[in-house]
Amino acid sequence: MQSRTLGRTGREVSPIGLGTWQFGGDWGPVSDADANAVMDASVESGVTLFDTADVYGDGRSEQLIGAWRASNPDVPLTVTTKMGRRAEQVPSNYVAANFREWVDRSRTNLRQDTLDLVQLHCPPSEVIGDDAVYDALDALVADGSVAAYGVSVETADQALAAIARPGVASVQIILNAFRLKPLDRVLPAALEAGVGILARVPLASGLLSGKYTTETSFAEGDHRNYNRHGEAFDQGETFSGVDYDDGVRAAQTFAASLPDAVSVPQAALAWVIAQDGVTAAIPGARNPEQARSNAAAGDLPPIEGLDATVHDLYDTWFRATVHDRW
Repeated sequence: MQSRTLGRTGREVSPIGLGTWQFGGDWGPVSDADANAVMDASVESGVTLFDTADVYGDGRSEQLIGAWRASNPDVPLTVTTKMGRRAEQVPSNYVAANFREWVDRSRTNLRQDTLDLVQLHCPPSEVIGDDAVYDALDALVADGSVAAYGVSVETADQALAAIARPGVASVQIILNAFRLKPLDRVLPAALEAGVGILARVPLASGLLSGKYTTETSFAEGDHRNYNRHGEAFDQGETFSGVDYDDGVRAAQTFAASLPDAVSVPQAALAWVIAQDGVTAAIPGARNPEQARSNAAAGDLPPIEGLDATVHDLYDTWFRATVHDRW
């Protein structure tokens, strides 16, 4: 895969990364051996970007990545983590003392003296607009605890507010064939400002894997079972906030539009990373085969008519229900 610059970090990363929420267990159990096999397969396929968070498995995801990295010290790899959800998400908790505690914990888990990139983990809008928050983040950069910082957001308005901050290196936002609002203003603003964009949930929590039906069931501990209506956290994080049955039917239409040699997830990922302003998509993978398939999307040639298909699907199935929410 050709590399891209991750915004103001100056780091070169692959356009297909590896999201590691699944290592924490919120998608069902993943053994240490399986997690290591996924990381091995990803890197062997050209992936140079791993994304994690301090709350994925209460640090397990970070610890697995830290151990893997220690065993593979010569592999060029950028690890982005997130902080801010170890306490109640209220503005009063986003202060320098907590940032220090959270960053130091991630440094230990990841076995890094200096974190490559730490992102505020979907904080309230008031936090994104607070000058003191950025003063505290700048201090972490100044003392060498982190090399750069960014913000992971839920809404386009939050993304725009973060992009306007001169110290923000990157913004992470949900972007996929079922969530197109970032195309309107977020991607152009990021491109103009030189801010990286990490597209999370690029396969709509698996809807764009092409393998689910309206009868598919998910494990009790899988957020796709317990958070469909936002019971545990923002609804947009699960199936991108779209109605599950509608998502299945739209994915079937998407699949029918593709050439026989192209898989649904590969086409969905290829569409995301083809958007101007996107640095990388960060799909998860539960086994090496998924990791290799995802990575292959980084080298997929253009698919005729794909962009028109995506926009038609969005306008038909989702624009009315999700566009104004996030």
